[in-house]
Amino acid sequence: MNPGALFLTIGASASALAALLHLGCIAFGAPWYRFFGAGERMAQLAIARSPYPAILTLIIAAVLSTWSIYALSGAGLIRTLPLLRTILCAITAVYLVRGVIFLPFIGRFSGRSPTFWLWSSAICLAIGIVHAVGLVQAWPRLSAAASGASPIVASASDAAR
Repeated sequence: MNPGALFLTIGASASALAALLHLGCIAFGAPWYRFFGAGERMAQLAIARSPYPAILTLIIAAVLSTWSIYALSGAGLIRTLPLLRTILCAITAVYLVRGVIFLPFIGRFSGRSPTFWLWSSAICLAIGIVHAVGLVQAWPRLSAAASGASPIVASASDAAR
């Protein structure tokens, strides 16, 4: 198994699960929006059949799905995607930042409880840490792939210096 593959695969799975849960909100409506902390406004809009909750939630699910695919690419389970290292760094940063800056947001968004912010932040922080560990472990391989060299050739040339 490639270095970092396990952690990046776990990160991919977490992002994919989050995407599926968002799609579940679209499919099952207001009860799911309420349960997952989207707020009463989103639940009421879903009940009123407004397209807004579904469109916003679909965009979030698409972003999370894309993040999952990039983590799978970083794990070496699918082909190397463009800007892989850069995008994996950005994904990791978003998860980590979202995980640690929840305090200023408590109470800012109506309908979202401190419990929602605590749990969602803890989940994002955990996913961010998993991505970070996988990214650090995979970095030499990803660096070699980005330069067009194989990790073995890159290691041999580095050793010769």
